[in-house]
Amino acid sequence: MKGPMTATKILIVEDDPALLRGLKDNFQADGYQVRTANDGERGLAAILQDPPDVVLLDLILPRINGYEICRAARSRHLHTPIIMLTARSREEEIFRGLQLGADDYVTKPFSIRDLLARTRALCDLESACSSVSNRIHPLGIGRHQP
Repeated sequence: MKGPMTATKILIVEDDPALLRGLKDNFQADGYQVRTANDGERGLAAILQDPPDVVLLDLILPRINGYEICRAARSRHLHTPIIMLTARSREEEIFRGLQLGADDYVTKPFSIRDLLARTRALCDLESACSSVSNRIHPLGIGRHQP
């Protein structure tokens, strides 16, 4: 999480209204500033217009799928951590998501405590890495310069 006065901004892109509401409530209760989008087009626009600190991204979305959103964000050099959230659990689908630039891949059904912990860990890593004065690897891992 960010400093004591600044909440971490999360964008949740999910088309299932009940799941979206549950995720929003849980992340708000955990101290996040939450924005939501219920389709891929709105999700991509939200990422590009006001990049959040972290994105929870469903794969199967109306208009634009999660793979394409991830690809578009990374092609614009946005290094916001992205957690893909999906019912798809085949190895090649997971590999594809990570290859396109996702930082983590969580399959449904999932534990909300696990998802909150993974999100917090990614935000902590991103925060720690962005404070390093040397170059930052595109995946958010600092490179030590001799």
